[in-house]
Amino acid sequence: MRGGNQHEGEARSRRDGRGGPTGGDNGTVRADRPDRSAASVVRAYVALTKPRIIELLLITTIPTMFLAAGGFPSPWLILATVVGGYLAAGGANALNMYLDRDIDAQMKRTRNRPLVTGEIAPRHGLIFGIVLSIVSTVWLGVLVNWMSAALALAAILLYVVFYTMILKRRTSQNIVWGGVAGCMPVLIGWSAVTGSVSWTAVLLFAVIFFWTPPHYWPLAEKFSKDYAEAGVPMLPVVASRSTVAGQMVMHTALMVLASLAIIPLGHTGWVYGVSAVLLGGWFGFLVLRYAHRVRNGASGKKLAPMKVFHASITYLSLLFIALAIDPFVHL
Repeated sequence: MRGGNQHEGEARSRRDGRGGPTGGDNGTVRADRPDRSAASVVRAYVALTKPRIIELLLITTIPTMFLAAGGFPSPWLILATVVGGYLAAGGANALNMYLDRDIDAQMKRTRNRPLVTGEIAPRHGLIFGIVLSIVSTVWLGVLVNWMSAALALAAILLYVVFYTMILKRRTSQNIVWGGVAGCMPVLIGWSAVTGSVSWTAVLLFAVIFFWTPPHYWPLAEKFSKDYAEAGVPMLPVVASRSTVAGQMVMHTALMVLASLAIIPLGHTGWVYGVSAVLLGGWFGFLVLRYAHRVRNGASGKKLAPMKVFHASITYLSLLFIALAIDPFVHL
């Protein structure tokens, strides 16, 4: 984001003793400046939806639709589902930023978010999140089906209420159970095509559920000091590195098993089957190597948690790309 240093300085000047924004909804100046360009306003609201996270959600939704259809679904159905999914995830993310703006102001990774810098007033962010959530539910209900709409609404509530409001600041298992919300797009994609949810969709759900901890905990390890100062009990903050590494190995093993179970139950072909085996072996090796480094007392750059974080994104992306290609390749 442009002007990061300026925004950071402004954010500091508005923080109270707890590190949160002061002055309530009127405590920000930049949000109401008449000289702001329309493009800067749009960029701020787009940032509020966390588009990089949504990209990952959509890359799991579309391949799931291909598998459910056994080929290429209606282009209109794909577009309607993707737009509805983006609006739902964007609304949930905006509400998450509204509720977390106090701790976001204390963390280096998040202190440039629009509700911290004052680019968007908190009240406007809240309204934006609520409107997106309502529009997404109606959009999916009318243009896709009401089961997909109900699943999207459930995902919003799981992320905003179950994760953000209840789990995040209270338990080190926050990202495990709170990660359920991030698994919902595969159910939405499957139901968009079939109008129901099958065991194959449940297994795809399980893949993402078990993938989430080894994906997020390396990031939490890198920013553990930030989380500690903000009072968020991520597992790497409250547990030893060996405990975290052991949990990562366990979740990775369950993730790989779930991905392999899709081969017979989802009637997938060789493209997905070979990819699931090779990608599972590759990512499993990286997690085991990470655990080995932990046991040897490595830290910082030698531990390299972000390599596991980025590898996890590559793993999930390639696995679902293979899932999308598989219905079109037959031997």
